[in-house]
Amino acid sequence: MSSPIPTAPSASSAAAPSAGAPSADAPAAPPVLAEIVRSGFVEGYHRGSMVVTAADGSVDYALGDVDSPIFPRSCNKPLQAAAVLRAGLDLGGERLALAAASHSGEPFQLELVERMLAEHGLRAEQLRCPEDLPLDREEADRRLAAGHSASRVAMNCSGKHTAMLAACLHNGWPLDSYLDPAHPLQRSTVETVEQAAGEPVAHIGVDGCGAPLMAISLTGLARAFRTLVTSPAGSAERRVADAMRAHPEYVAGTRRHDTALMRAVPGALAKMGAEAVQAVALADGRALAFKIEDGGTRALGPVLAAALRRHLAVDSGLPETLPLLGGGRPVGEVRAVR
Repeated sequence: MSSPIPTAPSASSAAAPSAGAPSADAPAAPPVLAEIVRSGFVEGYHRGSMVVTAADGSVDYALGDVDSPIFPRSCNKPLQAAAVLRAGLDLGGERLALAAASHSGEPFQLELVERMLAEHGLRAEQLRCPEDLPLDREEADRRLAAGHSASRVAMNCSGKHTAMLAACLHNGWPLDSYLDPAHPLQRSTVETVEQAAGEPVAHIGVDGCGAPLMAISLTGLARAFRTLVTSPAGSAERRVADAMRAHPEYVAGTRRHDTALMRAVPGALAKMGAEAVQAVALADGRALAFKIEDGGTRALGPVLAAALRRHLAVDSGLPETLPLLGGGRPVGEVRAVR
């Protein structure tokens, strides 16, 4: 039996605020999306917010704050890839999927990044993403064992950065400043995000890869993913969605839940982002977006699987629990509760 989800104490039972305690007008804690159970004891919770939109884009289910802006992190990548196409770059197939990717650093992904750089006469040194090891731990260990070090190509956003540079070359735009928010490509990206989400970008920050990052609400994010799958065939947004769905292994990797979901559910489009953001759209336009407040990505898979089943009647085949180990053996789990 699931342990009860904690609620805030009533005003009559709450203790007087202590020094350093949140003020009375501090925002309420987000709802619990998953609980952490070890040896039959609930030792913690992952809280967050979630929205499910109907095929017409209207809100069908909301939990927590789905209207305030968040940074979608890498959930922005399909829209950034659409902006590259709008800028006139001719990409398709695996290359376009890789432009929207947070790749795992598997050999087939890195080889394609290198090929794309060569095809456009670019060099890895021109990428402005930081040097990094592969996102996938197994791939990182293999590269280190083989004597490789961190590199820009191995960084999970290298496909996106390669596509951005290629778009700049195509248009005669400056290469050195392609990450400047005032650059023509980045201004076009803001417009692409706003049109897809149906709301203005609330803030522009800097993502982990150095690229501009556009803040929108969870509701806007769900609607943006709906736009990707329901736009007319041949449009920039639809071309990105079609490439990602046809080549999901280039979007994530062979051991990631985005890939597994897109393979298991025909027409599904899925993309996760850092700080535990997830967006999904189904072929009929229904969509889902959520963020786990503490950024705990271990809960993403279970919460995603449960939300798809409970709110969209979709059996993704993904597990709704994640094992917790003690002494090298399973002693508990992270389990979705919404």
